Amino acid sequence: MAQQRPPRLEPLPEPPPPPLIRDGADEPRVRIAPQEGDRVEEMREGGRVVMLKVTPPGGTPYYLMDLTGSGNFTRRDSLDPGVRVPMWVIRSFD
Repeated sequence: MAQQRPPRLEPLPEPPPPPLIRDGADEPRVRIAPQEGDRVEEMREGGRVVMLKVTPPGGTPYYLMDLTGSGNFTRRDSLDPGVRVPMWVIRSFD
């Protein structure tokens, strides 16, 4: 069976142009506002923020890390990756 074209199709309008992007390596793309009293330490690499250490007053610090360089931060509760190297004897020689 041949499909029939629905009547009265109209073309879609052109999308608007993309916003202008200024070359500002030192300007953060996202501003993360800390809670009042939080201590925030930045770690920069090449002029851009790659890690934030946030220490709430009287609390345990946590880290916001940009793992891919895309500007999206991931929360980690510690810097420990959790990978452990096996430490058992495979073979010993006399």
